[in-house]
Amino acid sequence: MQRREFLTLFLGALAVTMLPINALATAWNKSWSKAAFEATKLDEATKGLNISTETPSQDIDIIAPDRAENGAVVQIEITSNIKNTESITVLVEHNPTPLIGIFNFSNGALPFVITRIKMAEDSDLKVIVKADGKFFSNTKKVVVLENGCG
Repeated sequence: MQRREFLTLFLGALAVTMLPINALATAWNKSWSKAAFEATKLDEATKGLNISTETPSQDIDIIAPDRAENGAVVQIEITSNIKNTESITVLVEHNPTPLIGIFNFSNGALPFVITRIKMAEDSDLKVIVKADGKFFSNTKKVVVLENGCG
């Protein structure tokens, strides 16, 4: 096979495989969550997620350090004890972009998340749970000893 034929086939195959990525990027740009992820204020992020009212709930367990030695790696664990939990959203109020992530759960999935996040400074870690179309929230204050979002 000649080099030009190979390059033509290779580049054609590459272009075909890139089509789904372009379609996903277009869908992402049009979605409501893009605005929420790009928000720089907590209220803008919740507005971008179409969350208007939240009910405080102690049925959301947040395990996070009271004092994080390094804000670049803060391990958190979240468990929702709210029946029919559909999603868990994690936000950090004083981060440059407060929305950390949205975790969706299918029927029967245990609503539990364990992850590591970055925190820019002392802040409230806010968790919003969606269950049966309603929103519930809980917060935990974390003191950061060394900045993680520099």
